[in-house]
Amino acid sequence: MIAIHQINQQRLWETLMKLGEIGAGSNVTEEGVTRLSLSLEDLKARQYVIDVMKESGLEVRVDSVGNIIGKLEGMNPDAPIVMTGSHVDTVLHGGLFDGALGVLGAVEAIRSIKESGVELTHSIEVVSFTDEEGTRFGTGYIGSKGMSGYLDEKTFLLKDANGITYGEAFEQAGFDPSLYKQAIRQSKELKAYVEMHIEQGKVLEEHELAVGVVTDIQGPVWLEVTLTGHPDHAGATPMNMRKDASLAMAEIMLEVERLAIKYKGVGTVGKMKVEPGGVNIIPGKAAFSIDLRHVDKELRTKMVNGVTNAIRDISDKRLIESEIDIKKAVDPATCSNEIVEVIEKSCEELQVPTMKLQCGAGHDSLMMTNITNMGMIFVRSKDGISHNPKEWTEKEDCVVGTQVLINTLVKLAK
Repeated sequence: MIAIHQINQQRLWETLMKLGEIGAGSNVTEEGVTRLSLSLEDLKARQYVIDVMKESGLEVRVDSVGNIIGKLEGMNPDAPIVMTGSHVDTVLHGGLFDGALGVLGAVEAIRSIKESGVELTHSIEVVSFTDEEGTRFGTGYIGSKGMSGYLDEKTFLLKDANGITYGEAFEQAGFDPSLYKQAIRQSKELKAYVEMHIEQGKVLEEHELAVGVVTDIQGPVWLEVTLTGHPDHAGATPMNMRKDASLAMAEIMLEVERLAIKYKGVGTVGKMKVEPGGVNIIPGKAAFSIDLRHVDKELRTKMVNGVTNAIRDISDKRLIESEIDIKKAVDPATCSNEIVEVIEKSCEELQVPTMKLQCGAGHDSLMMTNITNMGMIFVRSKDGISHNPKEWTEKEDCVVGTQVLINTLVKLAK
């Protein structure tokens, strides 16, 4: 077992803060960090990760979908690989730790393993996945989809807010989108994937725990809904003659809430746009997103069906036309019992109190479970805040989480 003091706490913290400077506003606590996939800021962050990996003595390569992979060679090069990591792209005005801790904590873990002189049978790879968040093009997990063989070439036709296609963004970043299948890894190549991530919730904080062991991950379905009514004069059009797209949207939003509660899942309308947008014009068009999540695929299907039926019924009632586009659909995942036990054992040996909990956010782990055994380590989030400039995880918690990760990796790679 590696002693906890062997982690270079300051080195880990400095890399997190240095990465956090890339894409940060003049006041990071107010403006947060913005590194959208393959943007200039993301490309700078990617280069920083490559540099840190190389400084740590890892053999670094970038695959055909842009995943950055740093490898610590084991004694048996033919043994299946133990993989760990996360992502460094962010949402708009995000925080310092989402994804970043999983990547840089993993690099620090490998540094500590190397410095301790521990010999491992299996190689360990640290991966920084391309575009986990999906903010720029409306669909995420691009790197982990590419690695697990679930990337659809139609993804490269998607456009960002400036009309740039994903394929064009790939080319601008130096990648050939036609080669995306070269990133696929076979199940026999991998022994396990372990992802350390901030919790992004309040459960650990409420239980006064620094670290948690994930048992299940909710699978998200993203819908993009467009409602088309008619933009009429707000004063001259009686209420019973209106085709108000915004009121139809409001009714649908309440149905999203009701159905999420009914099926014990979660539902969110996080992005909305109403047109024409005049104070004295009845909205003729409303476009919005719906995010539906559940750990149970069958119940999630009932949620999705309920929402789509509500959209059609409300639209018909209000004489509104509706279009529904499924932007993302990823199955829920259950963590490997073996890896859960290894993480728990690592916590026990380190005398780190912990608990089991579900994961409500989506992660690259959802895709990696399609090709290997998967596990997740959660690290406490202050006030449960994430995807927000006020996202924060204490240095001490980052260190404890990284130590648990080290011990977990060593046990899996021995």
